[in-house]
Amino acid sequence: MSDPRPNDPRVTLARPDLADLDLQGLVAAERYAAPTLRQVAVPTTALRKAAHPMAEQWDQLLFGELFRVLEVKDGFAWGQAARDGYVGFVAEDDLAALGAPATHQVAVPRTYAFAEPDIKSRPVGLYSLNALTAIEATEGRFAKGEGTGWFVAAHLAPIGKALTDYMAVAEGYLGAPYQWGGRESLGLDCSGLVQQALAACGRAVPRDTDMQLAFFAPIAAEDRRRGDLVFWKGHVALLLDPDTLLHANAHHMAVAVEPLAGAIARIEAAGGGTPTGWRRPF
Repeated sequence: MSDPRPNDPRVTLARPDLADLDLQGLVAAERYAAPTLRQVAVPTTALRKAAHPMAEQWDQLLFGELFRVLEVKDGFAWGQAARDGYVGFVAEDDLAALGAPATHQVAVPRTYAFAEPDIKSRPVGLYSLNALTAIEATEGRFAKGEGTGWFVAAHLAPIGKALTDYMAVAEGYLGAPYQWGGRESLGLDCSGLVQQALAACGRAVPRDTDMQLAFFAPIAAEDRRRGDLVFWKGHVALLLDPDTLLHANAHHMAVAVEPLAGAIARIEAAGGGTPTGWRRPF
C-alpha cells in the first residue's frame, strides 16, 4: 500500500517522470500508473539504489514476498516492497507472476528446500526466516512449496501463527555476518535484525533505524529491560538484559553480544555519538 504521507523518498513510489497512481494529487509527476504485483521467485534478492547489479543494496526481499512493479527497464524492475514499503530496483529475473497466496512462512533461521521429499535429494534453495510459501502438497514429514521444493514441514509455520519470543528469534542470528541492507539469515544489518525478529512474531515494522526510532514507543533509559531497543544515529541494538546488547554491527562484522557500557563508550569514541533514544517494541 502506498504511503499516505508521501514525504520520504525511501517509501514513496514516485519520481518526477513517473509515480504510483494512488499518489495522484499528492505528488507531482509527468505520468501516473498502477503498479503490477509480482512476487520474489528466488531465496533472496537485493533491492538496489539504482538499476545496476553493483549498485548499493538498500534492502532485501525474501522468497514469496510481493513487489509492486511500476516500471521494467534494462533488466530491472523499479517499484516498492509490499512488506515494508521500501522503493528501489530489483532484478527482473528474480520476480515472477503472482502464484497462490502464501499459506506458510519459514519459522527457523534458515532451511533447505529439496528437489524431492527426501533429505538425500538435491537442495534447490536455502530459505531464510519469514520467507513465504504456498504449500501445494505434503508427503510424510515434508511439504512442497509452490515454485520451489520440499521443506521439512516442522521448519514452517502457518500464516497467522506467529512466534512469541522475538528476543529468542534475534539470538538465533548470533554470529551471522553483517551485510549492509541485508535481511537474510546468512547476513543482515542492525535494523534488518530488528525487523526480522519482530516480523517472525507478527509485528510489521519499518526498515531503517530512523524510521524505527519514530515508530516505537519511547521509554526512559533507566526503565530499560530485556527486549527493549537502544538507538544511535544510524544504529540500533536489542537488549538481552539491561546491561547487555545483541546487535548486527560493522565493528564485529557480525551479530554479536556486547556489554552496553562498552558499546556506548566504543561508539562515542568512534564518532558515533551517544544513544539517541530508548524504545519498547511491545
